[in-house]
Amino acid sequence: MQTTFSVRTSSRTTLVDITHDVQRAVEELAIADGAVLVYCPHTTAAITINESADPDVARDIDSKLGRLVPHSDGYRHSEGNSDAHVKSSLVGCSETVLVEDGALVLGTWQGVFFCEFDGPRTRTVIVGTLTSGD
Repeated sequence: MQTTFSVRTSSRTTLVDITHDVQRAVEELAIADGAVLVYCPHTTAAITINESADPDVARDIDSKLGRLVPHSDGYRHSEGNSDAHVKSSLVGCSETVLVEDGALVLGTWQGVFFCEFDGPRTRTVIVGTLTSGD
């Protein structure tokens, strides 16, 4: 089983906390215990888990990735978004999150983030169950 939701970004690069959206997906899928896969079907975006209590952490990650993989760096891909493809591959397109008693199992400071590397855009996130159909 799976469900989707949209994420609208307002800048070229940003990390958006989607923890509440993923929790709503878990509730919609009626998952009590198991795991979900949070998946991004885009080649210039990603999904990660990191600290969500301090928004500067997400800004720092975005900033550091921008310095590690600059927008213009002699790339051969001609669309002007090569850096976004590289960042997506470095971060990854999915995360697995455990679910217990209908709630995401995350650490005290953890959140699930959608990472936009080629915005602004409206993107899709897919949340799929990894639980058996008992």
